Amino acid sequence: MKLSKGLVHYYYGNGKGKTTAAMGLALRALGSGLRVLTVQFLKNGTSGEIGMLRQMGASILAVDGLTGFSFSMTPEEKAACAAEQNLNLETAAAAAAEGNCDLLILDEIGSALALELVSRERLFALLKNRAPSVEVVMTGHKLDPELHDAADYVTRMEKQKHPYDQGIMARKGIEF
Repeated sequence: MKLSKGLVHYYYGNGKGKTTAAMGLALRALGSGLRVLTVQFLKNGTSGEIGMLRQMGASILAVDGLTGFSFSMTPEEKAACAAEQNLNLETAAAAAAEGNCDLLILDEIGSALALELVSRERLFALLKNRAPSVEVVMTGHKLDPELHDAADYVTRMEKQKHPYDQGIMARKGIEF
């Protein structure tokens, strides 16, 4: 099954739910026979949903050696992370251009852009040059006006209250 027209989604904000919404859409797409490619930026591909998505046939790309947050990386670690993320973006661009996926999720691409760890030009070339049937979902923390303008759907997740503010750390199976 192919979509007749692929659209672009942008989920952003400081609230919980951006990746959860994107992965829920991946689950829905897989259940409908669509091919899913998920690229996780600033993540190492070990969150709870990844194994199940792989079992269901999704392709996953992430930063294999990533062990911490960007603010704690050395300049060398940041450079290595940026190189791997840009390679993953190139792989995603080729898959989208060739129509080798029906749903492409670029998880945390907005944050990777804000940190200048991926090529802005390459991302917008991907959006422009993708096959017409490829649906794209992008997530990130901050509003990026260019991503906003490029998207057909824009959803802001706004935190009202979060356990982290009370010192409760992220829990496996719930937050990751």
